[in-house]
Order: sequence, then structure tokens, then C-alpha cells
Amino acid sequence: MAVDYKALKNGGFMRQKQKDCFSLRLKVVGGNLTADQLSTITEAAKTFGSGHVHLTSRQGLEIPFVRLKDVENIKSFLAAGGVETGVCGARVRTVTACQGSEVCPSGCVDTLALALEISNRYFGRSLPHKFKFGVTGCLNNCLKAEENDFGVKGGYLVSWTAEDCSFCGLCAKVCRVGAIRVLKSKVILSEKKCNHCGRCVKSCPTDAWKGSSGYLLSFGGSFGNRIAQGKTLVPITEDQESVLKASDAALDFFEAHGKPGERFRGTIDRIGWEPLTRLVEAKIATRS
Repeated sequence: MAVDYKALKNGGFMRQKQKDCFSLRLKVVGGNLTADQLSTITEAAKTFGSGHVHLTSRQGLEIPFVRLKDVENIKSFLAAGGVETGVCGARVRTVTACQGSEVCPSGCVDTLALALEISNRYFGRSLPHKFKFGVTGCLNNCLKAEENDFGVKGGYLVSWTAEDCSFCGLCAKVCRVGAIRVLKSKVILSEKKCNHCGRCVKSCPTDAWKGSSGYLLSFGGSFGNRIAQGKTLVPITEDQESVLKASDAALDFFEAHGKPGERFRGTIDRIGWEPLTRLVEAKIATRS
């Protein structure tokens, strides 16, 4: 019976150089696994692999040296322990994320919650080429949002209240882009310079600076055979639903205009940034 290697690859089984051996990619969202899932993966690697796992560059786990005859057995074993197999090929890949505001003091948004939402919505969707999401919690940009086809970066929309301010000048000192000037009885914020990092909010000793969580979006990044930095097309948004609408627009654009084997950035460069921008803006403007 002929082996459908394409179907196996689509299901996360990547052929190795060794005959009838595969490295099995697992589904890991936001780099987050429970201890019980790790125990299941450990036993699977011992039973069906060579006793070790490989950590990928995108927070994934792979079990190498899975034999062809054990493909169905390892899938069943992993499923019983709450572990899903990943995907390869021309589809939406694993969503990466840093630990975000639930763990990291610098975090501005709950990255894991958003990564799970994105994964549940798009994971495995077939497209002209692979498509990668990356979610990072703040302007430190640990997950390098702009290297992804669709990147999300957490930030703050900030405001200042004169009545609560002691005019100590700390906000101006911690602002890395020179967006804040402190006078004797007034603080001036340059909205053009502000990068929404939220350092003023987090450092203010009197809570004169207030901030609400927001999302900075980038489109068309890639890091591989062709390196390209994603571009910002729309202003920061406070609404997670707008993030999902923007990602809907990006995937719809890619599906409609992409050529087989062409990355999202290549499609944008060929069709134009303006049509994508109009589509993203229109999607965000629509009511749910």
C-alpha cells in the first residue's frame, strides 16, 4: 500500500533522512504546556521515538525517530494524554507568544489568551503557503512580532491627569523615545513620538499616568529564505475583536490573491499594500 507522505506531513509527521522515520511536530500554543502534557510527551518519546525531544525555534516540540508503523499508535497515545499533533505545509502554523501580562511585569496584554483565541480560530487553515502568527506582550518584543506574517505587540494607550501629578519628572526619564516633557505645572505628551510602551504608566509613583491595554499589529513579516520586516497599517487598537478582524482580513487577502508557494509578504508586494490596508480597515470598521 502506497504511503501518503503529503498527508503525513500535513499532520505533523516530517520525513527524516532515515528510511521510514519521522520527526513528529506537536501542537504547542504560546509555548505553554502542562506538566501532565510534558509527562505524556516524555513517555511517547521513550516508547515510540529515540527517547529525546527537539525544541524548535518557534516554541514547538518534535519527537524524532517515530517509525512509520507507529504513526497511528503515537497519535492515539498522545491524544489520550491531551496532546495534539501539529501541522506542516501550506497552512496556519503554531501560534507563538511570550508570557505576557499574566506573568511578566513588563507585559501590557494577556498574550496566552490571545494566542489561544487565534489558534482556535485559524490553526491548520489551508493557504497558498505557511502563515505564522506571533504575539508579544510589550515593546521589548521578545517574540519579534514583525518577523511574523501577522504580528501582535502589546502596548498602552496613555493619558495624564494633572491633579494626581507631583511633577517629579520620572516619566520623562523612563521614556525611551523622548515623547514626554515635564514643566513646572504641566506635562506634554507628543503623540507622534509615543510608541505606546507604557513605561510612564508603570513607573508613575502617584498614578497620574493611566493606561489601557492595546494591540499594535504588523503585516507581512518573514524570516527565512527571504527576510522582511512586517509593516504597521492601522493605529493601535484596544479591542481584541479588532485584532481578530484584522487577521481575518489578512488571511482572506492571502487566500484570494496568493499563489501556491508564495509567502504572504510576496503576495502583498505583488498586489500592493493599499488594497490590503483598505481591506483591514473595512473589516475592523464592521460591526460584529
